[in-house]
Amino acid sequence: MRSYHLAFWLIFILTNPFMFVVAQQKSIDQKVDSVLRLMTLDEKIGQLNQYNDDWIATGPVTVDSDKSNQIRNGQVGSLLNCLGVERTAAWQRIAMQSRMKIPLLFGQDVIHGFKTTFPIPLAEACSWDPEAMKLSAQIAADEASASGIHWTFAPMVDIARDPRWGRIMEGAGEDPYLGSVIAKARVEGFQGDKLGGLNSVMACAKHFAAYGAAIGGRDYNSVDMSDRMLWETYLPPFKAAADAGVATFMNSFNDINGVPATGNKYLQREILKGKWNFSGFVVSDWGSIGEMINHGNVKNDYEAALSAITAGSDMDMESRCYKNNLAKLVNDKSVPIALIDDAVRRILVKKFELGLFDDPFRFCNAEREKKALNNPEHPKTARQIAAKSIVLLKNENQLLPLSRNIKTIAFIGPLVKAVKQNKGFWDVDLPGVDSNFIVSQWEGLQNKVGETTKLLYAKGCEIEGNNTDGFAEAVNMAKQADVVILSIGERRDMSGEAKSRSNICIPGVQEDLLKVLLATGKPVVVLINAGRPLVFNYTADHAQAILYTWWLGSEAGNAIADVLFGDYNPSAKLAVTFPRSVGQIPIYYSHFSTGRPASSDDNHNYNSSYLDESIFPKYAFGYGLSYTSFAYSNLHVSAATINRNEQIVASVSVTNTGKYEGEEIVQLYLRDKVGSIARPVKELKDFRKVLLKVGETKTIKFIIDNEKLSFYNQNLEWVSEPGDFELMIGASSEDIRLKGAFQLVD
Repeated sequence: MRSYHLAFWLIFILTNPFMFVVAQQKSIDQKVDSVLRLMTLDEKIGQLNQYNDDWIATGPVTVDSDKSNQIRNGQVGSLLNCLGVERTAAWQRIAMQSRMKIPLLFGQDVIHGFKTTFPIPLAEACSWDPEAMKLSAQIAADEASASGIHWTFAPMVDIARDPRWGRIMEGAGEDPYLGSVIAKARVEGFQGDKLGGLNSVMACAKHFAAYGAAIGGRDYNSVDMSDRMLWETYLPPFKAAADAGVATFMNSFNDINGVPATGNKYLQREILKGKWNFSGFVVSDWGSIGEMINHGNVKNDYEAALSAITAGSDMDMESRCYKNNLAKLVNDKSVPIALIDDAVRRILVKKFELGLFDDPFRFCNAEREKKALNNPEHPKTARQIAAKSIVLLKNENQLLPLSRNIKTIAFIGPLVKAVKQNKGFWDVDLPGVDSNFIVSQWEGLQNKVGETTKLLYAKGCEIEGNNTDGFAEAVNMAKQADVVILSIGERRDMSGEAKSRSNICIPGVQEDLLKVLLATGKPVVVLINAGRPLVFNYTADHAQAILYTWWLGSEAGNAIADVLFGDYNPSAKLAVTFPRSVGQIPIYYSHFSTGRPASSDDNHNYNSSYLDESIFPKYAFGYGLSYTSFAYSNLHVSAATINRNEQIVASVSVTNTGKYEGEEIVQLYLRDKVGSIARPVKELKDFRKVLLKVGETKTIKFIIDNEKLSFYNQNLEWVSEPGDFELMIGASSEDIRLKGAFQLVD
């Protein structure tokens, strides 16, 4: 494959071996400048043009009968949704027939695994385990890169506080601090030590910005917020990704305060490429440049291309606006060639960093692809991370973990024997790969129990619809069992892009099935499979035990069985607040107090409350139970005062007071009690995940510095203000075990 060195390289250096050595020693910037000088305007514009392959699509499909010729003519810089080394190599060979022989970039939505599928990102976020998330991204990158992929459109780092929004499943939840920690971990996992490693891919922080705040939870909808809310809540995970060296950004479909993100110069030029000094490139979301016409900010593709390139969008995904209009914009003197050159330079730098100019086919090794996709260690890791992502919401009378001596288990529900459902939305459907590697919940339980335990099955009902014909069989099975496990929830494609829902209750008659099973008097463990927080008040109030299993990926069945029988003691904590009803949305823990705060649901005397609903969530941010119990004691704050150049240490003792070894996620919250602008009632500022043996005590220390005390004031200045601070340490945002205080002084 080395025979495909660039033509321009050959022209300048092939005749002089010494010059070849000198050229190899040139910096990437010098090499890019050399390439740019040889490119025509049309070839430059080609680098800014990304097409979908002829297979799967994640947006409106545009058919190109001459796609091959366009690539051969240097009019395409990147393809997405191109899977497998055979396919990517075929397209790359066509690119090598172009005059400049500039290699293609291959991008793919590798959101939570490639072949080996990990829990959906929101589920993984509930592990509060950055190293685990980094590892899952590494494995995804290993498999994807071995299959010819250079670039993943992940991580999604949008803060989301509205579970009606389907894409909440794709991010890290509601909190900017936790979201920032996770963004950094995922970027580092995908990209490795540096770009160009054969086991890594370029990451893409998306969607820039504030996509998760879509009004009404409707995907693609408008966003309206203050600049301070944008900077304080929605931008921090993007900044964390940029600081971690993320290679690319993707802009978002929404407008922000009337300006589409795709054409938003403030976001892309002033913040990202200006204040943050981001040196990578920005890709549009699917067709979003052309969609600015629908927003009403431009009247045609010509104006859309002008707006986007001026604002800082470097690559056009699937709208054809750049391809059809940029040359005319340059010739009309509406767009300086310097803007085009800047965008092209950013893309070429990444192609050089990936090593594609040295060998366009370095990620196209069929033997390595086969080995990576069948690595026996990958499913083992996926199983462990899936178990870490399961949240124990309820466990009356210590029903869980189940005893190994149980004689008969009735496993009931529409998702018990489902296979592909376990992968969740945004999985990668590889051509020619069947579903045999996905472990269903039924198979996982079969793998776990011994020959002395009898398993009974009944579907009971469908996920949707009102048909209760299967209830009788389910009740009959339950009556024969010592314990019932009920697996219910939503379909995997009921959460995700374009999957917004106004009703987020458990669909169909699934909770009615629970009612008839509970009427048998048998203990019932409920598994809730979902891509978002659902409303399930009857289940929450009446089931003896509840595991929120989300969508756990290809090892779902084994991981669920591990938790059910105590081979893994659940440790996950919610990364997002669960509402009691849709009427509470948006609901999140770090709200402001208001001038008339309500401290309970009992008093509705002109305060901020509901007449017909609680003000409190069903399950709070940071909530999650364990099979063991933990005691917090001995809070010590190293000093009563701190100045801006100092640090104080808050330490706390945590003891495992239960019967099982387990992990506790110890959470630190702070409150700035008086500020020049109102501050939230509490904000997560740090956490530790600690493993404790039975009876063991460990001391956890948190360092508090000026950074943790700062916020954006009315002038968008990052400042701290002297005054009193409350310190809270606990097991969730509501379950605060210990409180302290200190003062920031000038």
